[in-house]
Order: sequence, then C-alpha cells, then structure tokens
Amino acid sequence: GDKFVHTVYEFARYVMIEDLKMFSVGTCIPFAEAVTLIPEDMDIAKARHRVGYNKLVQIFQKQDVVIQEYGKKAQ
Repeated sequence: GDKFVHTVYEFARYVMIEDLKMFSVGTCIPFAEAVTLIPEDMDIAKARHRVGYNKLVQIFQKQDVVIQEYGKKAQ
C-alpha cells in the first residue's frame, strides 16, 4: 500500500544520497553541488543508474525469499 511505496521511496532516496556522497569524495565538489550537476558522460550516468536499479531489485528479491522462508517455517 501507500506505506510500502513511501518506505521504498525513502530507501531509494537514502541510497542515492549515500552514493552521491561516496562519488563526490576527493573530487573537490561539495555534496550540494554534486546533487545538482549534470554528468558530462550520460553513458556512465545511465550505467550507474542501471547498477543501482539492479542492486535494488536484487535486495527486494532476497527480501522476498527470506519472507517466504519464514512463512514456510512458521506453518
């Protein structure tokens, strides 16, 4: 429902911010500016997006498997 979608949104936002913090370390670009910058190489930006998306999907799949296993063991 709505709470789940909001939780997923908050998690994705947190992951994105942490990722931006990690990539902006040592680049002499303050974090606030890094959030608003447009990447010079869109192919790299798209690849990073795909990697992040795939990791998020994998996390959801693992979580689903764990929940199903707990459900089977609870019966």
